[in-house]
Amino acid sequence: MWPQGAIFVALPHLGPILVWLLAPRQMSGWCDSLRKLPWCPPHKVLLLMWTAIYSVIGYASYLVWKDLGGGFGRPLALPLGLYAVQLAISWTALILFFAAHAPGLALLPLLLLYGLVVSTALTWHPINKLAALLLLPYLAWLTVTASIAYRLWRDSLCPEHQPQPMGKKSD
Repeated sequence: MWPQGAIFVALPHLGPILVWLLAPRQMSGWCDSLRKLPWCPPHKVLLLMWTAIYSVIGYASYLVWKDLGGGFGRPLALPLGLYAVQLAISWTALILFFAAHAPGLALLPLLLLYGLVVSTALTWHPINKLAALLLLPYLAWLTVTASIAYRLWRDSLCPEHQPQPMGKKSD
Protein backbone atom coordinates (compact mmCIF):
# COMPACT_ATOMS: atom_id res chain seq x y z
CA MET A 1 0.00 0.00 0.00
CA TRP A 2 2.83 2.38 0.67
CA PRO A 3 3.32 5.06 -0.85
CA GLN A 4 0.40 5.01 -3.31
CA GLY A 5 -2.17 4.23 -0.63
CA ALA A 6 -0.94 7.08 1.55
CA ILE A 7 -1.19 9.46 -1.42
CA PHE A 8 -4.76 8.36 -2.14
CA VAL A 9 -5.73 8.77 1.53
CA ALA A 10 -4.06 12.21 1.75
CA LEU A 11 -5.34 13.63 -1.56
CA PRO A 12 -8.92 14.39 -0.43
CA HIS A 13 -7.55 16.50 2.43
CA LEU A 14 -6.16 19.13 0.04
CA GLY A 15 -9.57 20.85 -0.15
CA PRO A 16 -10.05 21.28 3.61
CA ILE A 17 -6.44 22.47 3.92
CA LEU A 18 -7.17 25.08 1.24
CA VAL A 19 -10.28 26.21 3.14
CA TRP A 20 -8.28 26.51 6.34
CA LEU A 21 -5.59 28.54 4.54
CA LEU A 22 -8.21 30.84 2.98
CA ALA A 23 -10.09 31.63 6.18
CA PRO A 24 -8.46 30.33 9.38
CA ARG A 25 -9.53 33.21 11.62
CA GLN A 26 -12.99 33.59 10.12
CA MET A 27 -13.86 29.92 10.56
CA SER A 28 -13.65 29.50 14.30
CA GLY A 29 -15.95 32.38 15.22
CA TRP A 30 -18.44 31.61 12.50
CA CYS A 31 -18.48 27.90 13.29
CA ASP A 32 -19.16 28.67 16.94
CA SER A 33 -22.33 30.47 15.83
CA LEU A 34 -23.48 27.19 14.24
CA ARG A 35 -24.24 26.02 17.76
CA LYS A 36 -27.49 27.97 17.49
CA LEU A 37 -28.83 24.72 16.07
CA PRO A 38 -29.31 22.41 19.06
CA TRP A 39 -28.68 19.28 16.97
CA CYS A 40 -25.60 20.65 15.20
CA PRO A 41 -22.39 18.93 16.31
CA PRO A 42 -19.60 21.10 17.74
CA HIS A 43 -17.04 22.56 15.32
CA LYS A 44 -14.39 20.03 16.36
CA VAL A 45 -16.76 17.13 15.64
CA LEU A 46 -17.47 18.60 12.19
CA LEU A 47 -13.74 18.75 11.48
CA LEU A 48 -13.16 15.25 12.83
CA MET A 49 -15.99 13.81 10.74
CA TRP A 50 -14.81 15.47 7.53
CA THR A 51 -11.27 14.21 8.23
CA ALA A 52 -12.52 10.66 8.75
CA ILE A 53 -14.81 10.77 5.71
CA TYR A 54 -12.09 12.12 3.43
CA SER A 55 -9.65 9.47 4.67
CA VAL A 56 -12.17 6.68 4.08
CA ILE A 57 -13.11 7.80 0.57
CA GLY A 58 -9.42 8.27 -0.23
CA TYR A 59 -8.75 4.69 0.82
CA ALA A 60 -11.75 3.51 -1.21
CA SER A 61 -10.38 5.26 -4.30
CA TYR A 62 -7.06 3.51 -3.71
CA LEU A 63 -8.83 0.12 -3.66
CA VAL A 64 -10.46 0.89 -7.01
CA TRP A 65 -7.19 2.16 -8.50
CA LYS A 66 -5.33 -0.94 -7.29
CA ASP A 67 -8.01 -3.38 -8.52
CA LEU A 68 -7.95 -1.78 -11.98
CA GLY A 69 -4.22 -2.36 -12.24
CA GLY A 70 -2.87 0.98 -11.04
CA GLY A 71 -1.38 3.56 -13.35
CA PHE A 72 -3.55 5.99 -15.26
CA GLY A 73 -4.94 3.90 -18.12
CA ARG A 74 -8.28 4.06 -19.87
CA PRO A 75 -10.11 1.66 -17.47
CA LEU A 76 -9.60 4.18 -14.66
CA ALA A 77 -11.11 7.13 -16.54
CA LEU A 78 -14.74 6.72 -15.49
CA PRO A 79 -14.37 5.37 -11.93
CA LEU A 80 -11.68 7.82 -10.86
CA GLY A 81 -13.01 10.61 -13.09
CA LEU A 82 -16.31 10.54 -11.21
CA TYR A 83 -14.35 10.53 -7.97
CA ALA A 84 -12.25 13.53 -9.05
CA VAL A 85 -15.36 15.52 -9.98
CA GLN A 86 -16.93 14.53 -6.67
CA LEU A 87 -13.87 15.76 -4.76
CA ALA A 88 -13.83 19.08 -6.63
CA ILE A 89 -17.51 19.67 -5.89
CA SER A 90 -17.06 18.64 -2.26
CA TRP A 91 -14.22 21.13 -1.89
CA THR A 92 -16.39 23.80 -3.53
CA ALA A 93 -19.12 23.13 -0.96
CA LEU A 94 -16.58 23.45 1.87
CA ILE A 95 -15.30 26.75 0.49
CA LEU A 96 -18.84 28.13 0.11
CA PHE A 97 -19.88 26.93 3.56
CA PHE A 98 -16.83 27.66 5.71
CA ALA A 99 -14.82 30.34 3.85
CA ALA A 100 -17.63 32.30 2.16
CA HIS A 101 -20.19 31.66 4.95
CA ALA A 102 -22.83 31.04 2.30
CA PRO A 103 -24.76 27.94 3.41
CA GLY A 104 -27.47 28.57 0.83
CA LEU A 105 -24.95 28.45 -2.01
CA ALA A 106 -23.25 25.44 -0.41
CA LEU A 107 -26.55 23.54 -0.66
CA LEU A 108 -26.30 23.34 -4.45
CA PRO A 109 -23.02 21.41 -4.59
CA LEU A 110 -24.05 19.34 -1.54
CA LEU A 111 -27.20 18.18 -3.31
CA LEU A 112 -25.26 17.53 -6.51
CA LEU A 113 -22.86 15.41 -4.47
CA TYR A 114 -25.66 12.99 -3.56
CA GLY A 115 -26.02 12.01 -7.20
CA LEU A 116 -22.29 11.90 -7.78
CA VAL A 117 -21.58 9.75 -4.72
CA VAL A 118 -24.35 7.30 -5.65
CA SER A 119 -23.06 7.20 -9.25
CA THR A 120 -19.52 6.63 -8.01
CA ALA A 121 -20.66 3.84 -5.68
CA LEU A 122 -22.59 2.15 -8.49
CA THR A 123 -19.56 2.44 -10.78
CA TRP A 124 -17.18 1.14 -8.12
CA HIS A 125 -19.37 -1.77 -6.97
CA PRO A 126 -18.44 -4.18 -9.80
CA ILE A 127 -14.76 -3.25 -9.34
CA ASN A 128 -14.50 -3.43 -5.55
CA LYS A 129 -17.54 -3.94 -3.32
CA LEU A 130 -15.76 -2.69 -0.19
CA ALA A 131 -14.83 0.57 -1.93
CA ALA A 132 -18.48 1.11 -2.89
CA LEU A 133 -19.64 0.36 0.66
CA LEU A 134 -17.07 2.79 2.08
CA LEU A 135 -18.97 5.60 0.32
CA LEU A 136 -22.12 4.98 2.41
CA PRO A 137 -20.87 6.89 5.49
CA TYR A 138 -20.13 9.77 3.13
CA LEU A 139 -23.77 9.78 2.00
CA ALA A 140 -24.90 9.79 5.63
CA TRP A 141 -22.57 12.68 6.45
CA LEU A 142 -23.76 14.61 3.39
CA THR A 143 -27.27 14.31 4.84
CA VAL A 144 -26.15 15.90 8.11
CA THR A 145 -24.15 18.61 6.33
CA ALA A 146 -26.96 19.44 3.90
CA SER A 147 -29.41 19.62 6.82
CA ILE A 148 -27.17 22.09 8.65
CA ALA A 149 -26.68 24.17 5.50
CA TYR A 150 -30.40 24.18 4.76
CA ARG A 151 -31.33 25.19 8.29
CA LEU A 152 -28.78 28.03 8.36
CA TRP A 153 -29.93 29.24 4.95
CA ARG A 154 -33.61 29.08 5.91
CA ASP A 155 -32.99 30.89 9.19
CA SER A 156 -31.09 33.64 7.40
CA LEU A 157 -34.02 34.17 5.01
CA CYS A 158 -36.78 33.79 7.59
CA PRO A 159 -35.61 35.01 11.01
CA GLU A 160 -38.98 34.02 12.51
CA HIS A 161 -37.92 30.37 12.16
CA GLN A 162 -34.91 30.89 14.40
CA PRO A 163 -35.18 29.34 17.85
CA GLN A 164 -36.30 31.82 20.48
CA PRO A 165 -34.73 31.93 23.95
CA MET A 166 -36.91 30.43 26.66
CA GLY A 167 -39.41 32.89 28.08
CA LYS A 168 -39.50 35.09 24.97
CA LYS A 169 -42.42 35.02 22.61
CA SER A 170 -42.19 36.07 18.98
CA ASP A 171 -44.71 38.56 17.62
